[in-house]
Amino acid sequence: MYHPSASTSHPVAGSAAGVLDPAAADSKDAILFQRCTWCGTAMYHRLLCPVCQGSELRTERSEGVGTVRHSTVVHRNTPAARNVSLIEMAEGFVVRGRVMGPPIGIHSGDRVRLSTAKDPVRGEPVFQLLDEPYRAWT
Repeated sequence: MYHPSASTSHPVAGSAAGVLDPAAADSKDAILFQRCTWCGTAMYHRLLCPVCQGSELRTERSEGVGTVRHSTVVHRNTPAARNVSLIEMAEGFVVRGRVMGPPIGIHSGDRVRLSTAKDPVRGEPVFQLLDEPYRAWT
């Protein structure tokens, strides 16, 4: 069985590539994700499709709109409290990131939009709320 060496060229984004190509983004404020060419499942930073175990993954650019699925407040290793949220993007994949605003004010079901693809400190995506929450004392 032949295995290609690391010195050979590999296909880039737009074709079936197993890894994300950071040069494929038009701007720095974009999230790149993968879509399986066999079953169409969207995923974030995977080597194999979690549904069909296929290795032919196509790199695509996300629109940047999603919904908060879970949010928690973290007090560890930071001078101030911050939130860590799981965001389900409109394309169908889930990404971990931070939502701007008061950490206690972020709830499941809030709609968000990508603000920055990489936070300079933590390296994770940063989102902002699309709609102001209309909650009474919750």
